[in-house]
Parts: sequence; C-alpha cells; structure tokens
Amino acid sequence: MRPRTMGLAIAALVIGGGALFAVPAATSRLGDDPTTPAASGAGAGGAVPSSSATLPQSASPSASPEASVPTLAAGPVEVSIDGFAAWALLDRQTGEIAGSDNMTETSSTESMIKVWLVSDYLRRTAEPSAERLAQASTAIRDSDDDAAQSLYLAGGGDEVVQRMISMCGLTDTSIPRSGWWSYTQMSPRDAVRLGECVKNGTAAGPKWTAWVLKEMTLVRGTTAAEDQHETSGGGRWGIIDGLPDEIVQQGVGIKNGWTSIWDDGNWHVNCLAVADDWVLAVMLRYPAEHGLDYGANVCRGITEQLVRR
Repeated sequence: MRPRTMGLAIAALVIGGGALFAVPAATSRLGDDPTTPAASGAGAGGAVPSSSATLPQSASPSASPEASVPTLAAGPVEVSIDGFAAWALLDRQTGEIAGSDNMTETSSTESMIKVWLVSDYLRRTAEPSAERLAQASTAIRDSDDDAAQSLYLAGGGDEVVQRMISMCGLTDTSIPRSGWWSYTQMSPRDAVRLGECVKNGTAAGPKWTAWVLKEMTLVRGTTAAEDQHETSGGGRWGIIDGLPDEIVQQGVGIKNGWTSIWDDGNWHVNCLAVADDWVLAVMLRYPAEHGLDYGANVCRGITEQLVRR
C-alpha cells in the first residue's frame, strides 16, 4: 500500500532486535473490561525495499494424541523482531482470549479495518448498488483504499468507526485523527473481537455475513513488488501461510493491513484471520528498511507456533 505521512505519535515497544518472548500468560473473556494502552514513541524515515527476513522459530508444539484435525490453540510463542510485536487468539468455543503479555497495546489498523467498513455499509444498506458491491469486494480482495474510503464516507466517516467500537465491544480502540479509517488505533485483543464480530454476524447482519466471509477467503496477491500498488495491493500472506492445508481448506477468512509510514519510519503490519473455531490477530511495527516480507514472515511464524495437531 502507499507510504503515508502520519502526523501523530504511535504507540511503540522497541525491542532493538532482541527476542521478544510473547507468552499467553495474559487471558481474558470476550468483552472484559479495558486495560490502559501503552505510551507512544516516534521517529522519521521512509520505505526502503529489502529482501525477505527469516524468522527464528522455537521448537514445534508437542502433538496431542486426541487431536485428529489441526487447529490453533494458545501456547508459548517466541518472536524475534526489531520493533513491536503483539498477538491475540480468541477461542470461539469458550470466548477466551489469550495472547502476548502486551496484547492490549495499540497500533494503527491500516487496511485490517476494511472488513468492518464493508460489513457496516452492507448491514445498513437495504439494496446496495452493483457499484457499491464491486467496491466492497475490491476493498477486501485487493485492499483497495479508494473503495474503502468511499464506503467509509458513505457511512458517516468517523461514525463508522464509533459503531465498530460500540457494536463489537472494543475496549482498547480509539480515533486519534479524523477523516481516514487507517489512523484508528486498535490492540490485538480488540482485533480478534472485531474478527468475531464479523464471524458471528453482528458486523454485516444476517443477509451479508456469508458474503463478507466468502470475500475474505478470496483475498489475493503477494508481497511481491508487482502485486503492490499505490492504493491497493496483494494481501494473501502472513497467517494464511502459517496454517496447514487442512485448516486453510476449511475456509479461513483473512484481512491484512500494511503501510510504510514516513513520519515514524516504520512498517505498520497487521494480520487478521477468522476460522470456525478461532480468530487470530498479529500487530507489528518495525523499521521500514526491513521490507514487507519481514512482517509477513513474523505473522507466519507466530501462527506456526500456535498450530496444534
């Protein structure tokens, strides 16, 4: 997606290249009371192309003899990142949210929020035009900024985000700057609540939920330069790459968000995936020179460590 200037401070946890051990000691129930988000830090710089980064992996989780079908379940996760990383996993059967000990800290949503912009518009529109449906589709499949902005404005701008906070029970989410959806600050804990809000039908309503979830399975394009454009880009990477084929074939919906932001010199990369049994979110910030593949690999690596067979 296009680099952009962001004139506000963004929450940051700088690890400086060392290991961040994100252990799911922190757990909560869907709809628990909020925790205070972290303070902020800022920098300067722009996007610089780079090659793929290799994510160090911890030992694979021990296999469970009772489990015949792979799934995701909380457990220790080791992440090595030059920057900020946080994740959360929602168990849709119990409603419990587990994740890194900083899963309530916030970062900008970027294009991850587009799944709400689409859902909110469709829920509130009796008969969307063919043009609006085309915008809704490309906003999800191709992460089209212009289509998303049109839906956002049609829904009332910041009112769209306020409805998301209210309807989805988000406790860590805020609007630090008006006029553009991607500035919205959200935590991984709230991101999985958002995913559940889409999955359970609250976001898009009974008529459009299946349509939105199907579109999320049809996200296309890679991190390659030829798939990345000024106002749209390939978004099929990250969590989906860390899942076994048996899980992907069940129909996993995804919506990533990614922007290299000039004002703080960081990539802001978010990965969201929704399945029948779980919702997973990973949110990252790291120096722009590492490139998009670096963040995609971190999302993939965290996912791989949560797979249980």
